[in-house]
Amino acid sequence: NRCKIIIALHSKKQHSEKISSEVVLKLCPSVYAVPVLYSFSAFFRIIEKNGGRAPLTYHQFQAIIASMDAPPQPEPAITLDTIANATTPQYEDHDDKYGVPTLEELGFETEGLKPLIWVRGETEALARLERHLERKAWVASFGRPKMTPQSLLARQTGLSPYLRFGCLSTRLFYYQLTDLYKKIKKACPPLSLYGQLLWREFFYCAATKNPNFDKMAGNPICVQISWDRNAEALAKWASGQTGFPWIDAIMTQLREEGWIHHLARHAVACFLTRGDLWISCEEGMKVFEELLLDADWSVNAGMWLSCSSFFQQFFHCYCPVKFGRKADPNGDYIRRYLPVLKVSGCTFDI
Repeated sequence: NRCKIIIALHSKKQHSEKISSEVVLKLCPSVYAVPVLYSFSAFFRIIEKNGGRAPLTYHQFQAIIASMDAPPQPEPAITLDTIANATTPQYEDHDDKYGVPTLEELGFETEGLKPLIWVRGETEALARLERHLERKAWVASFGRPKMTPQSLLARQTGLSPYLRFGCLSTRLFYYQLTDLYKKIKKACPPLSLYGQLLWREFFYCAATKNPNFDKMAGNPICVQISWDRNAEALAKWASGQTGFPWIDAIMTQLREEGWIHHLARHAVACFLTRGDLWISCEEGMKVFEELLLDADWSVNAGMWLSCSSFFQQFFHCYCPVKFGRKADPNGDYIRRYLPVLKVSGCTFDI
């Protein structure tokens, strides 16, 4: 919890300049992998190199870090030698005092829960990383993957929740990816290979020294818009009851599984904001913060700001019908999460 508080302070508070990765490690001695690729102080160097302002396009950010040193190496894995003679006392009432509460104890309904998709912990994270890196053809080409109905589903190589919670070291991911690319291509990898990691860093940097990064009011990089207030439409969007099968299937998957593909995130964000409902992105942020396993304050806010055409002037608009037809032409994804449509045989034409 102390680590979460410190990282939140770094992202959100005005005194973040005083917080470094070294401070995090001192206050959280059990943590050996800070969930950022570059050190916190590197964000301030990036801002300085950009004339005192955070770069607000990914290309600007890439250009600056290309001139900087590579990220620090990951900390060595903890072994028995590392622990030495350290022990943790355990008492008969240990579980009563310190045990993790069950879902029932936390007040959640557990009847009818579906099989677990995202298994917790570092062991699972490292196993997923190994499977991810086994796709040598992808590493060699690192081209943008084609959108298919299968890519909309959670995979056993998915890493984002593990990166978000620090179960997987971003630096370990970075350098294992680097080593594999060098073995295959016999060359140093381009920055584009690290997209999954660098987009996170880009949003961390954009949020630095901007405590209102997740708001419209008081946010110097955010266009001020007179949004509509429509509680009923917001509730239908959040619960997957808009009447647009593509949108409703995505929001159902999010609520059931805690994860959706990044293009699906853009689709439902566009629908809620400038595309259809004209409801503030702040409302969407709250829903994602509650439901997404990989929700991260800076990354979540940055995604909604960019989707809502606020700080990158991103004007692309996703049609809630046409985009769904392109991504899921046979309606397989939609029927998976909206089983009522299996009976009717409908997909997009409702």
